[in-house]
Amino acid sequence: MICQRRNKPANLNDCLAIAVPSMKGYGYLDYTIEDHASKAFKRLDELRRDRQLCDVLLRVSHNGQSEEFHVHRVVLASCSPYFKAMFTNNFQECHAREITIQGVSPTVMHRLIDFAYTSRVTVSEKCVLHVLLAAMRYQMDDVVKACCDFLIKQLDASNVIGISSFAEQIGCKELHERGREYINTHFSEVTKVEEFFSLTHCQLLDLISQDSLNVLCESEIYKACLEWIRWDMDSRAQYFHVLLNAVQLYALPPKFLKMQLQECPILNQANSCRDYLSKVFQEMALRKPLPRTKLRGNQLIYVAGGYLQYSRSAMDAYNPKMDKWIKLSDMPLPRSGLGACTVLGLFYAVGGRNNSLNENTDSSSLDCFNPMTNQWSLKAPMNIPRNRVGVGVIDDTIYAVGGSSGSEHHRSVEKYDPERNEWTFVAAMSVPRIGVGVVACNNLLYVVGGFDGENRWNTVECYHPEQDEWQAITPMKTIRSGAGVVALDNYVYAIGGYDGRNQLNSVERYSIERNVWETVSPMRHRRSALGVTVHQGKIYALGGFNLSGFLSKVECYNPDANEWTEVAEMPVGCSGMGVAVTMEPCPNHIQDDCESC
Repeated sequence: MICQRRNKPANLNDCLAIAVPSMKGYGYLDYTIEDHASKAFKRLDELRRDRQLCDVLLRVSHNGQSEEFHVHRVVLASCSPYFKAMFTNNFQECHAREITIQGVSPTVMHRLIDFAYTSRVTVSEKCVLHVLLAAMRYQMDDVVKACCDFLIKQLDASNVIGISSFAEQIGCKELHERGREYINTHFSEVTKVEEFFSLTHCQLLDLISQDSLNVLCESEIYKACLEWIRWDMDSRAQYFHVLLNAVQLYALPPKFLKMQLQECPILNQANSCRDYLSKVFQEMALRKPLPRTKLRGNQLIYVAGGYLQYSRSAMDAYNPKMDKWIKLSDMPLPRSGLGACTVLGLFYAVGGRNNSLNENTDSSSLDCFNPMTNQWSLKAPMNIPRNRVGVGVIDDTIYAVGGSSGSEHHRSVEKYDPERNEWTFVAAMSVPRIGVGVVACNNLLYVVGGFDGENRWNTVECYHPEQDEWQAITPMKTIRSGAGVVALDNYVYAIGGYDGRNQLNSVERYSIERNVWETVSPMRHRRSALGVTVHQGKIYALGGFNLSGFLSKVECYNPDANEWTEVAEMPVGCSGMGVAVTMEPCPNHIQDDCESC
């Protein structure tokens, strides 16, 4: 630098002596170079590659492979708490010029060092688990997240058990949890791969003890245990009893349980297991009140069809846990006045009427919805059309009760065998009933109220499938057609309905043990042609019709508190829907959540 006044080299003091103009009134300079940090690290990376200003040499060796890395302490410390502690806490390595690192391969360390300088990590499928393990060791959280995100996208039935187990062993909580979520959601697929059969009995027990397993039926879990034992019968048969303790045996269909007692070869080698299952089956056969079983996975309330000016084809599901509605695939045809039920986790829509712009036809259709695939399939139709039909299920057999076809009101009843895909008539009721409430409890079928074309009923009949006979029992206190009927804790509840003059909000329940009806708290809204179901020990009433129009309100009854509360709004207010509970649909096959479908 040349000082202009003296025409000779300037020193600092000379420069400072130069007069500086006043900047008063111009404020402050506040300027940020956005890419300064990235530029600085790029220069540091260049210095590292040229081995300039590096202050430590890492000697990395593992399984006979070794490599040296010239690095800057400050760079490693900036992105790894492990290295920061090593270089700042007066450890031996704090001032050492050379440090030996063992237990991690040079290739993996190369990836981590590259990331420290460049913020970029590139890893192949073969190496990703090793990089994840090292990133966990050196507390490089961003690399851990990158590896986890990659592995989560790669999860499938063939690798999820191994990846989830690895994540648990190294303490990678997020990856382990996402792996378990995948197993829970795709349990039936996972149980068919080799990794499943390599589980220890303790690992299998831990897996099947999860309430969050998303299965169509508890029989899937039972059969998975059988297949695991058959993989190595001699050494694994001894664990059958402990595995049975994790199966919710009272949720198994009685027909399935009976078949196992008759045909399962493993039970021939395990007398204690046979006795255990026989006891459960006998309790089912004697129609004793059974322990309340909590269904696996997240159970949703499914609502199919209904009537709002015209019959609807919509299928929606309500998640009480999240208070959200999910839009699912529409039914093949619009229907209202249909019945609905679930068998082995599948949702069945029975009968009803297609009352639309171009059609007004009573239906004999049976459509089946699979929540695993979000698809409908057509099953064998009923022998006759049934609108405003009542539906109940005994031992995986669907009963379609009453209903109407044109001006004819039916007293006939028919049953459907899903295995044979076949309908057959059974004994008829004493009187015709449409808008009849139907529910099964303790392997008996109860039909409640209804309308025969002239009279509305408070009468109740009970069907005994073994004798194929109907028996009249104590009538309700109130005449009801179009009421919602459910069974809970050895009671049959009759909810709302129409008495010929008004829609009702009153609720009464029948004690099966005492053979009496008693009044409980009324709903907040009067409604008939409503949908009702039981979800996790509480009763839900949805939609329906009253003098003010079609309802969208959803109410929930807590039997312990004897209290109704409003909990949600349906996407669309309507009546005459089919309502039932089953497993949460597979997220891979559903549309976005909807607030107003």
